[in-house]
Amino acid sequence: LEINTILIPLKIIKNSAIGSTNDYLKKLSKSSTLEDETVVQTLHQTHGKGQMGASWQFEIGKSLAFSIFKKAEGLPISHQYLVNFAVSLGVKNGLVAIGIPKIAIKWPNDILADGKKVCGILVENQFKHNETIHSIIGIGINVNNTGFSKYPQASSLRLNTGILYAMDEVFDTVTQAILSELRNIHEANFEEYKKQYEACLFRKGEISTFENLERIKFNGIIEGVSNNGLLLVKLKDDSVKEFRLKELKLLY
Repeated sequence: LEINTILIPLKIIKNSAIGSTNDYLKKLSKSSTLEDETVVQTLHQTHGKGQMGASWQFEIGKSLAFSIFKKAEGLPISHQYLVNFAVSLGVKNGLVAIGIPKIAIKWPNDILADGKKVCGILVENQFKHNETIHSIIGIGINVNNTGFSKYPQASSLRLNTGILYAMDEVFDTVTQAILSELRNIHEANFEEYKKQYEACLFRKGEISTFENLERIKFNGIIEGVSNNGLLLVKLKDDSVKEFRLKELKLLY
């Protein structure tokens, strides 16, 4: 797969150790004027953040952790999920470009390789006057990790292919692929972009088992996502229900 990416020099801030690259970039954006597409990368992330306050595990020398500052002035709040679509598709394209097979997006933005999580994404948008003014996008990738005894649904690029990867190559390829997608969001047709994202959804169109907040299991079929990013699940009675993050768990 070739990615039609215009390669530009990345504006990278490297740190030996950071609690969270997203938190670091948020503080930096408040105290100084950041260039668009500034990237913060760390060799050791001690308090990685996931969705809704979840944590992201980091292994020194084997995991990648970085965050991207992307200006988005003029993007209506109603289209804010274009950022999530773009980043998810960018990571997928980047991993496919380095030869990782069977990539899928587990709603809302976990990246799976052969059914196991290899990448987590955290998008934090800043709004003003009904517009998205900028996004801070955190990426964590399991690259050369080999031990996930406590996390059976997690994996790494190395475990997926048996290849020991050059960390810089993975970082460069994935970052450029993400930025390539993000540069298109102002001109993107929302519905068409959403369809591209939905086409990559893990277990879309398949009967799956879910668990709700009351720990009750039920079967349903993932139909896609709503315009405000909620998961659409078709139930046994053929009705389609919207679910927010943490309102259900996909069991697989």
